[in-house]
Amino acid sequence: MPRVLWMIVALLSLPLAVWAQPKKAPTVVITLEQGGQITLELWPAEAPTHVKNFLDLAGKAFYDGQRVHRVEPGFVVQFGDPQSKTLPVDHPRMGTGGPGYTIKGEFNTRPFERGVLGMARSQDPDSAGSQVYIMLGPAPFLNGKYTAFGHVVKGMEVVDTIKVGDRIKSLAVADR
Repeated sequence: MPRVLWMIVALLSLPLAVWAQPKKAPTVVITLEQGGQITLELWPAEAPTHVKNFLDLAGKAFYDGQRVHRVEPGFVVQFGDPQSKTLPVDHPRMGTGGPGYTIKGEFNTRPFERGVLGMARSQDPDSAGSQVYIMLGPAPFLNGKYTAFGHVVKGMEVVDTIKVGDRIKSLAVADR
């Protein structure tokens, strides 16, 4: 039997379970300068544009060296403003920066509960860019109005210790 035909027969004989395995969700790992790591699993089925945007920015080291500019106990830890690399944390422009473009909202049915990764935006539902937040507690008033696109799968205890001004050493794509 020719080699190519043999390979086709071998592939076709694989159990259906092998062919039907779902694609692994993309993950990123945030390493904080003061120590600790947070692993996020992303949800491309619910928010494909947001996931792609986040992965693209991470791949360009966009978040590396940024600082957390907002912590609301019981609510969110927020980062993603490139100005946070150089501006003092109490500067009036802190929290207003982005990547230089915006993306359209992808509101879905994922509830905003503890550990969920969401995309920040202004009053315009299509104004998201790079600022993201990790939920510290449930916020049902965000459901369907903001884009949920991932969640913490490891390191929530690290998220709980983050303070305004803490620096992100790296945000790296672990699996795409």
